[in-house]
Amino acid sequence: MIFRSIGSSVTVSIVQRQEMSNSCSMTLVGGGARRPPVSVWAGPTSERGAVTHARDTDYIDHSVVITREFEKVWARYEELGFTLSPPSRHTVTTAPGGPLVRSCTANRCAYFGESFLELIGIVDDTAPDPWRALPLIDGRYQGLRGASFGFGDSREALARLRAVGLAGSGVLSLRRPVDTPEGPRTVRARSVHIDRSKTPDGILHTAEHLTPQYVHQPRLLRHANGAQYLDSVLLVVDDSELDDYRARYAAMLGRPARTEGNRHLFQLRTGRVEISPATALADVLPGETAPVLPFFAAHGVAVADLAAARSLIESKGLATRRLPDGFFVSAADAGGASVVFRQERP
Repeated sequence: MIFRSIGSSVTVSIVQRQEMSNSCSMTLVGGGARRPPVSVWAGPTSERGAVTHARDTDYIDHSVVITREFEKVWARYEELGFTLSPPSRHTVTTAPGGPLVRSCTANRCAYFGESFLELIGIVDDTAPDPWRALPLIDGRYQGLRGASFGFGDSREALARLRAVGLAGSGVLSLRRPVDTPEGPRTVRARSVHIDRSKTPDGILHTAEHLTPQYVHQPRLLRHANGAQYLDSVLLVVDDSELDDYRARYAAMLGRPARTEGNRHLFQLRTGRVEISPATALADVLPGETAPVLPFFAAHGVAVADLAAARSLIESKGLATRRLPDGFFVSAADAGGASVVFRQERP
Protein backbone atom coordinates (compact mmCIF):
# COMPACT_ATOMS: atom_id res chain seq x y z
CA MET A 1 0.00 0.00 0.00
CA ILE A 2 1.35 3.42 -0.93
CA PHE A 3 0.37 7.04 -1.02
CA ARG A 4 1.40 9.76 -3.43
CA SER A 5 1.63 13.38 -2.38
CA ILE A 6 -0.33 15.86 -4.48
CA GLY A 7 1.94 18.03 -6.57
CA SER A 8 4.87 15.65 -6.14
CA SER A 9 6.13 12.60 -7.98
CA VAL A 10 7.56 11.03 -4.83
CA THR A 11 5.88 7.83 -3.74
CA VAL A 12 6.19 6.79 -0.10
CA SER A 13 5.29 3.68 1.86
CA ILE A 14 1.93 4.07 3.55
CA VAL A 15 1.87 4.61 7.29
CA GLN A 16 -1.00 3.20 9.30
CA ARG A 17 -1.86 3.56 12.95
CA GLN A 18 -3.83 1.03 14.92
CA GLU A 19 -6.77 2.67 16.63
CA MET A 20 -8.37 2.43 19.98
CA SER A 21 -11.52 4.50 20.31
CA ASN A 22 -11.01 8.10 19.23
CA SER A 23 -7.26 8.48 19.51
CA CYS A 24 -5.59 11.18 17.43
CA SER A 25 -3.69 8.81 15.11
CA MET A 26 -4.14 8.84 11.35
CA THR A 27 -3.47 6.73 8.27
CA LEU A 28 -1.81 8.21 5.19
CA VAL A 29 -3.74 7.36 2.03
CA GLY A 30 -3.92 8.19 -1.64
CA GLY A 31 -3.53 11.95 -2.03
CA GLY A 32 -4.84 12.17 -5.58
CA ALA A 33 -8.47 11.47 -4.80
CA ARG A 34 -11.08 14.20 -5.21
CA ARG A 35 -11.52 16.23 -2.07
CA PRO A 36 -14.71 15.24 -0.21
CA PRO A 37 -17.20 17.93 0.81
CA VAL A 38 -16.26 19.75 4.00
CA SER A 39 -18.73 19.14 6.80
CA VAL A 40 -18.97 22.27 8.92
CA TRP A 41 -19.40 21.46 12.58
CA ALA A 42 -20.50 23.91 15.25
CA GLY A 43 -18.27 23.04 18.18
CA PRO A 44 -17.98 24.52 21.66
CA THR A 45 -18.14 28.07 20.24
CA SER A 46 -19.22 29.33 16.85
CA GLU A 47 -15.74 30.68 16.16
CA ARG A 48 -13.45 27.98 17.50
CA GLY A 49 -15.55 24.95 16.67
CA ALA A 50 -16.12 25.43 12.93
CA VAL A 51 -14.03 24.21 10.03
CA THR A 52 -11.70 26.99 8.96
CA HIS A 53 -12.12 28.30 5.42
CA ALA A 54 -9.16 30.68 5.70
CA ARG A 55 -6.77 30.33 2.77
CA ASP A 56 -3.73 30.81 4.98
CA THR A 57 -2.49 29.91 8.46
CA ASP A 58 -5.47 30.30 10.79
CA TYR A 59 -4.86 28.69 14.19
CA ILE A 60 -2.60 26.33 16.15
CA ASP A 61 -4.05 22.90 15.44
CA HIS A 62 -2.03 20.96 18.00
CA SER A 63 1.19 20.77 19.95
CA VAL A 64 3.43 17.67 19.93
CA VAL A 65 5.00 16.23 23.08
CA ILE A 66 7.40 13.27 22.65
CA THR A 67 8.72 11.27 25.60
CA ARG A 68 9.99 7.87 26.71
CA GLU A 69 8.36 8.35 30.11
CA PHE A 70 4.94 8.22 28.49
CA GLU A 71 3.04 6.53 31.29
CA LYS A 72 4.20 9.17 33.77
CA VAL A 73 3.45 11.99 31.35
CA TRP A 74 -0.01 10.68 30.49
CA ALA A 75 -0.79 10.27 34.19
CA ARG A 76 0.54 13.74 34.99
CA TYR A 77 -1.62 15.41 32.31
CA GLU A 78 -4.64 13.66 33.76
CA GLU A 79 -3.62 15.02 37.18
CA LEU A 80 -3.45 18.45 35.57
CA GLY A 81 -7.14 18.02 34.74
CA PHE A 82 -7.05 16.97 31.09
CA THR A 83 -9.33 14.27 29.67
CA LEU A 84 -7.16 12.12 27.38
CA SER A 85 -8.22 9.87 24.51
CA PRO A 86 -7.42 6.14 24.86
CA PRO A 87 -3.85 5.03 24.05
CA SER A 88 -3.15 4.26 20.39
CA ARG A 89 -0.19 2.15 19.26
CA HIS A 90 0.94 3.10 15.76
CA THR A 91 1.53 0.48 13.07
CA VAL A 92 3.37 0.85 9.76
CA THR A 93 4.37 -0.97 6.61
CA THR A 94 8.13 -0.89 6.14
CA ALA A 95 7.85 -1.54 2.37
CA PRO A 96 5.11 -1.04 -0.24
CA GLY A 97 2.65 -3.89 0.05
CA GLY A 98 4.39 -5.27 3.13
CA PRO A 99 2.74 -6.45 6.32
CA LEU A 100 1.78 -4.07 9.06
CA VAL A 101 4.22 -3.95 11.98
CA ARG A 102 4.17 -1.94 15.16
CA SER A 103 6.09 1.34 15.17
CA CYS A 104 8.03 2.76 18.09
CA THR A 105 5.30 5.20 19.15
CA ALA A 106 1.87 5.45 20.73
CA ASN A 107 -0.13 8.49 21.75
CA ARG A 108 -2.98 10.03 23.69
CA CYS A 109 -4.66 13.40 23.03
CA ALA A 110 -6.52 16.14 24.87
CA TYR A 111 -9.17 17.56 22.51
CA PHE A 112 -10.70 21.03 22.81
CA GLY A 113 -13.18 21.23 19.91
CA GLU A 114 -10.76 22.62 17.32
CA SER A 115 -7.23 22.33 18.71
CA PHE A 116 -5.63 19.62 20.85
CA LEU A 117 -2.52 18.42 22.68
CA GLU A 118 -0.80 15.30 21.32
CA LEU A 119 1.24 13.30 23.81
CA ILE A 120 3.47 10.77 22.02
CA GLY A 121 5.29 7.99 23.85
CA ILE A 122 8.30 6.00 22.65
CA VAL A 123 7.07 2.54 23.60
CA ASP A 124 9.60 0.35 21.72
CA ASP A 125 13.01 1.70 20.65
CA THR A 126 13.64 -1.34 18.44
CA ALA A 127 10.52 -0.82 16.30
CA PRO A 128 10.38 1.23 13.06
CA ASP A 129 10.37 5.03 13.39
CA PRO A 130 8.66 6.40 10.23
CA TRP A 131 7.97 9.81 11.78
CA ARG A 132 11.62 10.23 12.86
CA ALA A 133 10.59 10.80 16.45
CA LEU A 134 13.73 9.30 17.97
CA PRO A 135 16.18 11.83 16.44
CA LEU A 136 14.09 14.60 17.99
CA ILE A 137 14.77 13.40 21.54
CA ASP A 138 17.99 11.36 21.38
CA GLY A 139 20.82 13.57 22.54
CA ARG A 140 18.46 16.55 22.87
CA TYR A 141 15.42 16.62 25.13
CA GLN A 142 12.08 14.98 25.81
CA GLY A 143 9.04 17.21 25.96
CA LEU A 144 7.41 19.63 23.55
CA ARG A 145 8.99 18.96 20.15
CA GLY A 146 6.75 20.66 17.61
CA ALA A 147 3.40 22.01 16.49
CA SER A 148 0.83 21.86 13.70
CA PHE A 149 -0.92 24.88 12.17
CA GLY A 150 -4.48 24.91 10.83
CA PHE A 151 -4.98 25.89 7.18
CA GLY A 152 -8.22 26.15 5.24
CA ASP A 153 -6.68 24.95 1.97
CA SER A 154 -3.67 22.63 1.85
CA ARG A 155 -2.93 23.42 -1.77
CA GLU A 156 -2.63 27.08 -0.86
CA ALA A 157 -0.39 26.07 2.04
CA LEU A 158 1.84 24.02 -0.26
CA ALA A 159 2.12 26.81 -2.82
CA ARG A 160 3.10 29.40 -0.25
CA LEU A 161 5.50 27.15 1.65
CA ARG A 162 7.19 26.16 -1.61
CA ALA A 163 7.48 29.81 -2.57
CA VAL A 164 9.42 30.55 0.62
CA GLY A 165 11.48 27.34 0.43
CA LEU A 166 9.97 25.62 3.48
CA ALA A 167 7.80 22.81 2.05
CA GLY A 168 9.11 19.37 2.94
CA SER A 169 6.35 17.35 1.27
CA GLY A 170 3.45 17.63 -1.14
CA VAL A 171 -0.13 17.62 0.15
CA LEU A 172 -0.56 14.44 2.16
CA SER A 173 -4.07 12.99 2.53
CA LEU A 174 -4.82 11.27 5.82
CA ARG A 175 -7.70 9.17 7.10
CA ARG A 176 -8.51 6.87 9.99
CA PRO A 177 -11.54 4.99 11.31
CA VAL A 178 -13.12 6.05 14.60
CA ASP A 179 -16.00 4.91 16.75
CA THR A 180 -18.80 7.42 17.34
CA PRO A 181 -22.13 7.16 19.17
CA GLU A 182 -23.70 6.82 15.70
CA GLY A 183 -21.34 4.01 14.66
CA PRO A 184 -18.01 3.78 12.80
CA ARG A 185 -16.94 6.83 10.82
CA THR A 186 -13.84 7.88 8.84
CA VAL A 187 -11.76 10.90 9.79
CA ARG A 188 -10.25 12.75 6.82
CA ALA A 189 -7.59 15.44 6.81
CA ARG A 190 -4.74 16.82 4.73
CA SER A 191 -1.29 18.09 5.67
CA VAL A 192 1.93 19.64 4.37
CA HIS A 193 5.15 18.99 6.29
CA ILE A 194 7.72 21.74 6.84
CA ASP A 195 11.22 20.75 5.69
CA ARG A 196 12.81 19.20 8.79
CA SER A 197 16.30 20.24 7.67
CA LYS A 198 15.24 23.86 8.04
CA THR A 199 13.54 23.51 11.43
CA PRO A 200 16.09 22.47 14.07
CA ASP A 201 13.45 23.50 16.61
CA GLY A 202 11.36 20.38 15.90
CA ILE A 203 8.58 18.87 13.78
CA LEU A 204 6.23 21.39 12.14
CA HIS A 205 3.40 20.88 9.66
CA THR A 206 0.01 22.16 8.53
CA ALA A 207 -3.39 20.57 9.13
CA GLU A 208 -6.62 20.81 7.14
CA HIS A 209 -9.46 18.93 8.83
CA LEU A 210 -12.26 17.77 6.55
CA THR A 211 -14.29 15.90 9.21
CA PRO A 212 -13.55 17.53 12.58
CA GLN A 213 -16.82 16.30 14.07
CA TYR A 214 -15.38 12.78 14.18
CA VAL A 215 -12.18 13.93 15.90
CA HIS A 216 -13.49 16.40 18.47
CA GLN A 217 -16.37 14.34 19.80
CA PRO A 218 -18.33 15.97 22.63
CA ARG A 219 -17.63 13.11 25.05
CA LEU A 220 -13.89 13.92 24.87
CA LEU A 221 -14.14 17.70 25.20
CA ARG A 222 -14.88 18.15 28.89
CA HIS A 223 -11.80 18.73 31.05
CA ALA A 224 -11.75 19.04 34.83
CA ASN A 225 -9.41 22.04 34.52
CA GLY A 226 -11.85 23.83 32.21
CA ALA A 227 -9.47 23.84 29.21
CA GLN A 228 -11.07 25.43 26.14
CA TYR A 229 -8.37 25.63 23.47
CA LEU A 230 -4.64 25.53 22.78
CA ASP A 231 -3.54 29.10 23.44
CA SER A 232 0.20 29.18 22.68
CA VAL A 233 3.52 27.48 22.12
CA LEU A 234 6.75 29.09 23.34
CA LEU A 235 10.04 28.64 21.48
CA VAL A 236 13.31 29.76 23.11
CA VAL A 237 16.26 30.45 20.80
CA ASP A 238 19.83 31.65 21.00
CA ASP A 239 19.90 35.45 21.13
CA SER A 240 22.15 35.58 18.06
CA GLU A 241 19.57 33.61 16.03
CA LEU A 242 16.44 35.51 17.11
CA ASP A 243 16.15 37.52 13.89
CA ASP A 244 16.52 34.37 11.78
CA TYR A 245 13.74 32.61 13.68
CA ARG A 246 11.46 35.61 13.46
CA ALA A 247 11.97 35.71 9.70
CA ARG A 248 11.43 31.95 9.29
CA TYR A 249 8.21 31.89 11.30
CA ALA A 250 6.95 35.01 9.53
CA ALA A 251 7.41 33.18 6.23
CA MET A 252 5.89 29.99 7.62
CA LEU A 253 2.84 31.64 9.21
CA GLY A 254 2.35 34.40 6.65
CA ARG A 255 2.42 37.33 9.09
CA PRO A 256 4.91 39.46 11.02
CA ALA A 257 5.55 39.22 14.73
CA ARG A 258 4.71 41.90 17.23
CA THR A 259 6.93 42.46 20.25
CA GLU A 260 5.65 42.39 23.83
CA GLY A 261 8.47 42.78 26.31
CA ASN A 262 10.83 39.84 25.84
CA ARG A 263 8.45 37.86 23.61
CA HIS A 264 7.90 38.05 19.88
CA LEU A 265 4.33 36.98 19.12
CA PHE A 266 2.75 35.59 15.97
CA GLN A 267 -0.95 35.91 16.72
CA LEU A 268 -3.35 33.62 14.84
CA ARG A 269 -7.15 33.62 14.98
CA THR A 270 -6.86 31.17 17.85
CA GLY A 271 -3.51 30.69 19.54
CA ARG A 272 -0.12 32.23 19.01
CA VAL A 273 3.52 31.28 18.56
CA GLU A 274 5.83 33.01 21.03
CA ILE A 275 9.59 33.28 20.44
CA SER A 276 11.89 34.41 23.22
CA PRO A 277 15.67 34.90 23.35
CA ALA A 278 17.39 32.56 25.78
CA THR A 279 18.59 35.41 27.98
CA ALA A 280 14.95 36.34 28.66
CA LEU A 281 13.67 32.88 29.63
CA ALA A 282 14.02 33.59 33.35
CA ASP A 283 11.66 36.55 32.92
CA VAL A 284 9.18 34.76 30.64
CA LEU A 285 9.04 31.55 32.73
CA PRO A 286 10.63 32.25 36.14
CA GLY A 287 12.76 29.38 37.39
CA GLU A 288 12.93 27.53 34.05
CA THR A 289 16.12 26.77 32.10
CA ALA A 290 16.75 25.60 28.54
CA PRO A 291 18.55 22.22 28.27
CA VAL A 292 19.45 22.97 24.64
CA LEU A 293 18.74 25.65 22.05
CA PRO A 294 16.42 25.95 20.25
CA PHE A 295 13.96 24.73 22.88
CA PHE A 296 10.16 24.47 22.82
CA ALA A 297 9.77 25.49 26.46
CA ALA A 298 6.00 25.53 26.96
CA HIS A 299 2.54 25.17 25.55
CA GLY A 300 -0.39 27.06 26.97
CA VAL A 301 -4.11 26.41 27.26
CA ALA A 302 -6.96 28.83 27.85
CA VAL A 303 -9.34 27.83 30.65
CA ALA A 304 -12.85 28.90 31.57
CA ASP A 305 -11.96 29.75 35.19
CA LEU A 306 -8.30 30.44 35.95
CA ALA A 307 -8.68 30.36 39.74
CA ALA A 308 -10.59 27.07 39.64
CA ALA A 309 -7.97 25.48 37.38
CA ARG A 310 -5.17 26.54 39.71
CA SER A 311 -7.03 25.29 42.76
CA LEU A 312 -7.63 21.91 41.11
CA ILE A 313 -3.98 21.48 40.15
CA GLU A 314 -2.65 22.53 43.54
CA SER A 315 -5.09 20.12 45.21
CA LYS A 316 -3.12 17.34 43.49
CA GLY A 317 0.01 18.44 45.34
CA LEU A 318 1.51 20.10 42.25
CA ALA A 319 3.30 23.41 42.49
CA THR A 320 2.21 26.32 40.32
CA ARG A 321 4.02 29.57 39.54
CA ARG A 322 2.32 32.88 38.93
CA LEU A 323 2.59 34.76 35.63
CA PRO A 324 1.29 38.25 34.82
CA ASP A 325 -1.49 36.70 32.72
CA GLY A 326 -1.96 33.32 34.42
CA PHE A 327 0.15 30.60 35.98
CA PHE A 328 2.23 27.61 34.90
CA VAL A 329 3.40 24.18 35.97
CA SER A 330 7.14 23.70 35.49
CA ALA A 331 8.70 21.45 32.88
CA ALA A 332 10.15 19.27 35.65
CA ASP A 333 6.62 18.56 36.88
CA ALA A 334 5.00 18.21 33.45
CA GLY A 335 7.12 15.83 31.40
CA GLY A 336 9.73 18.18 29.97
CA ALA A 337 7.57 21.12 28.86
CA SER A 338 5.97 23.76 31.05
CA VAL A 339 2.18 23.96 30.82
CA VAL A 340 0.82 27.51 30.95
CA PHE A 341 -2.78 28.27 31.96
CA ARG A 342 -4.46 31.53 30.97
CA GLN A 343 -7.98 32.87 31.25
CA GLU A 344 -10.08 32.24 28.14
CA ARG A 345 -10.48 35.38 26.06
CA PRO A 346 -13.98 36.43 24.92
